[in-house]
Amino acid sequence: MYLTLDHITKKFPGRGQEGLVTAVDDLSLEIGKGEFFTFLGPSGCGKTTTLRLIAGFEFPTSGKIILDGRQLEDVPPNKRDMAMVFQSYAIFPHLSVFENIAYGLRIKKFSNDDIRRKVGQIMTLTKLTGLENRMPNQMSGGQQQRVSLARALVVEPKVLLFDEPLSNLDAKLREEMRFEIRDLQRRLNITSIYVTHDQEEALALSDRIAIMNRGKLAQLGTPEEIYELPRSKFVADFIGLANFLPAHVRALEDNRARVTVGDKELVVTSMPTAAPGQAALIFVRPSDVQIVNGDASATNAAAVQNVLRGQIIKATYLGEKFDYRVRIGEGAELRVQTRGARRYQDGEAVQLFLPPEHARLIGEE
Repeated sequence: MYLTLDHITKKFPGRGQEGLVTAVDDLSLEIGKGEFFTFLGPSGCGKTTTLRLIAGFEFPTSGKIILDGRQLEDVPPNKRDMAMVFQSYAIFPHLSVFENIAYGLRIKKFSNDDIRRKVGQIMTLTKLTGLENRMPNQMSGGQQQRVSLARALVVEPKVLLFDEPLSNLDAKLREEMRFEIRDLQRRLNITSIYVTHDQEEALALSDRIAIMNRGKLAQLGTPEEIYELPRSKFVADFIGLANFLPAHVRALEDNRARVTVGDKELVVTSMPTAAPGQAALIFVRPSDVQIVNGDASATNAAAVQNVLRGQIIKATYLGEKFDYRVRIGEGAELRVQTRGARRYQDGEAVQLFLPPEHARLIGEE
């Protein structure tokens, strides 16, 4: 692999210098050349500290960082052949767009002709042509972020690092920049490591995602694997919307499990650690739950088996879909999102079908 983190741990002094706080806890993973890799997780999970360790802004307490066969944990940032795009843009306010982008090349003592050629090429790629003489205070947030991106790309680093670069932009511009960054990364085939707390951003950009929790790696996989097959309640709850139902495992058949929720038996997708007689947790996305009132599909055997009766306690119109909160028993609720034309009302009785392939057992941690 191109970049390896080998049992990386980072500890900081605690408040008042009492004890140590573990920010990154025995993290091991490998990132391929040309891969777009994202660290995702809530505040304080260790994702930014991990990025700073890779960049050389922090040094690990223990473990190894290896890039293209070279061990890096004691190498300073300016010797690592990496570049970072910051959340705050971090462009020089007293320099023009051209000079901001050229800064790294001047430090490396490129000739003026090479600087003009390289800056011109990267300005074309980042859609900044014609803005060479603008000052940062004359530019929008999106344009400033493009300058920051161009400055990082122009030095042709082995690894491009992103520290929540889109969090200061409005929603529409953030979406536009997301696609521009991904398009540039693919065209240049540059290894990229991205840090964000935005789940949608991570899903849209990444080849693979590392979910972090309390300094540890909670799950590693493609966006599809992370979203469709979360291995724990934490991951399922952090990525997208999720329902969880306490259940009791009665029997296992191939990759399916027969479980009871209250007095109702359901068939769901099993997990490797499931065993008859144990308590379990069922996970299902709101968009996968189907309201089958009067629907012919509710008459087939599987649907009848996996139908729960409930009552809508809150119906919300969200434009392209309806969002329902449905009470299915004492203290138990399911959230359901549908795109059908039919709108159900508060207090209306409904039948909910849980498709066995989308309702699955899941671990607590």
